[in-house]
Amino acid sequence: MRGKYEIMINSTLKMLSGDLAAGKVSAEELAKQYLQRIDALNPQLNAFISLDHERTLAEARAADARRARGEAGVLTGVPLVHKDIFCQQGWKTSCGSRMLDNFVSPYDATVVERCAKAGLVTLGRANMDEFAMGSSNENSWYGAVKNPWDLTAIPGGSSGGSAAAVAARLAPVATATDTGGSIRQPASHCGVTGIKPTYGVVSRFGMVAFASSLDQGGPIAQTAEDCALMLNVMAGFDARDSTSLERAGEDYTRDLDQSLEGLRIGLPREYFAEGLSADVARVIDDAVAEFRKLGAEIVEISLPNTELSIPAYYVIAPAEASSNLSRFDGVRYGHRASEYRDLADMYEKSRAEGFGSEVKRRIMVGTYVLSHGYYDAYYLKAQKIRRLVSNDFQDAFRECDVILGPVAPTAAFNIGEKSGDQVQMYLSDIYTLSVNLAGLPGMSVPAGFDGQGRPVGLQIIGNYFAEAKMLNVAHRFQQVTDWHTRAPALSSD
Repeated sequence: MRGKYEIMINSTLKMLSGDLAAGKVSAEELAKQYLQRIDALNPQLNAFISLDHERTLAEARAADARRARGEAGVLTGVPLVHKDIFCQQGWKTSCGSRMLDNFVSPYDATVVERCAKAGLVTLGRANMDEFAMGSSNENSWYGAVKNPWDLTAIPGGSSGGSAAAVAARLAPVATATDTGGSIRQPASHCGVTGIKPTYGVVSRFGMVAFASSLDQGGPIAQTAEDCALMLNVMAGFDARDSTSLERAGEDYTRDLDQSLEGLRIGLPREYFAEGLSADVARVIDDAVAEFRKLGAEIVEISLPNTELSIPAYYVIAPAEASSNLSRFDGVRYGHRASEYRDLADMYEKSRAEGFGSEVKRRIMVGTYVLSHGYYDAYYLKAQKIRRLVSNDFQDAFRECDVILGPVAPTAAFNIGEKSGDQVQMYLSDIYTLSVNLAGLPGMSVPAGFDGQGRPVGLQIIGNYFAEAKMLNVAHRFQQVTDWHTRAPALSSD
């Protein structure tokens, strides 16, 4: 029996769906096995903020009842983890912050609602950088998440808990969000697959806002096929979200097995310049060689404003954050200081106590660039650069169908290594930020390991609404490689 469950813990969503449909396992049995594994391994990893075994098992029994009535969907009974940024009724929704440590959501985010409608079973809530601000998952009020491949390494951020949970086989899939690379970068560092869809494809309703023009939800899972199945659940128009795109639904699995013969793959020369580690360059070169074997044509392209994406992002994102986080004032919900003199003092003390250092840093930067006399010099100029970055991609897509490159300049770095140098931390996002500025879809696919045995991801970038094509490219790569099947050796001893 133990061998049976070990196999299931390593199963993809498609495999689990088949086993549930065939009656080889029940949703309740599956949930119990994952909860048992979480209880054993999470103390090492700190991937979860909240667990509720009774509620999880109740959801699993409800999924089994749906199957018994013949009302099951493809993913009914499959367990998942929600990033703690998605509001979920009856669960604490903390965003990794002391500010929301006591907040229990009274409603479901659209993503949570859609997952529940599909019959997915919530295992718990994933740890994250506070309010999604970070690239290492060291900024959580609940402590740093550890990388399952090396417990001394960061898992990436801000969706580090989601990526670590999937990599450690504590869950087969997790929801996540990406504001400047926060799905792709942790997916890369943890050796799993993650996709950020085109801005507006997945509803932001009930997803606590960091930077409203950049935030986008998506899945992290073992394979591209898993991500396609999850996008079928998560994507779709939502009238409650003013940034949601009203367009016809699509089946993201439809092109998975299409040939790559004649596909034009663009390699941006700016992604392979100074700053890229030799280990990462080697992994990407090997991946490109596999695509050549699959019949793809490799073309060199240029994204000349890549370097400018960092300063532009770190003006725009903090500006939007300073506006979005002004609602956390200790009055209506969230942390309130226990002692204060008057209303102004309550605001100051509640925010000083409730927010961590990185969040405070970004609020201050954002308030500054939006202030009188500096708006034109910083914020408006950053928005102009954003347009140039977007134009670069459109020029490139006239020469290629998809763009390939690294996700980050290096594999995962050590915990604490860059926490004292924020500029170095921000530079680790150089290959991901521009995708968010342009609102394009991007994904990370496991492609190898560095010399220390830490995973390295391959980034695939598509034009607007090219998710199905990107998933096709990723899926064909995963059919001829086995990087996505490898799991870290973890023990509860």
